[in-house]
Amino acid sequence: MSPLNPTATPFLPAISSLPTLPDTTLTSTLDLLFEPTSELHSLALPTIRTCSFASYDELIDTLRGQLLTIASQVQNDSEAKKKLHHVLGSHPRLGAPKVKQEDEELSEQSKNEQKQLRGGDENEARRLAELNEEYEKTFPGLRYVVFVNGRGRGVIMEDMERRIKRGDIREEEKEGIQAMCDIAKDRARKLLKSAEEAV
Repeated sequence: MSPLNPTATPFLPAISSLPTLPDTTLTSTLDLLFEPTSELHSLALPTIRTCSFASYDELIDTLRGQLLTIASQVQNDSEAKKKLHHVLGSHPRLGAPKVKQEDEELSEQSKNEQKQLRGGDENEARRLAELNEEYEKTFPGLRYVVFVNGRGRGVIMEDMERRIKRGDIREEEKEGIQAMCDIAKDRARKLLKSAEEAV
């Protein structure tokens, strides 16, 4: 078997084919939609194997529902909470350096989604870094996750400040799950559109 071409354009398999695909293909597919984590793979693979979905949006909505259910049940279970926070904490820090963020590599999707948050005014960049740090101190184990969707640093920083000031970790878990799934849906739409254009 020849190795996969790392420069090939990523694509999503037909949604109807997912239950029949090998685990490696399923985890690669999940990693195109979400930031890679073994905890998300463990949650999603049994769901993909036992359910059929009409669309990627439906799959993502199902996973969002499962994550929200887990979030509502883990408050007194430190091990389960740690796993949930690992999924939510897998997203890169907003506006952090382009290539490397401490021990992780930014996915191509994250690089593209965050490009308008990098560069520009040094004071804004410094303030964004401070807010990332303040957020992570306020909510240990989490990263600030938001569907950037073309919004600039100023709007994002206002939202970060609001969420830090609110100081409610349960609401943060819910907002993080929602944002993560909004990002996944946007990634799916873009990948499906680029596959259509390539045909």
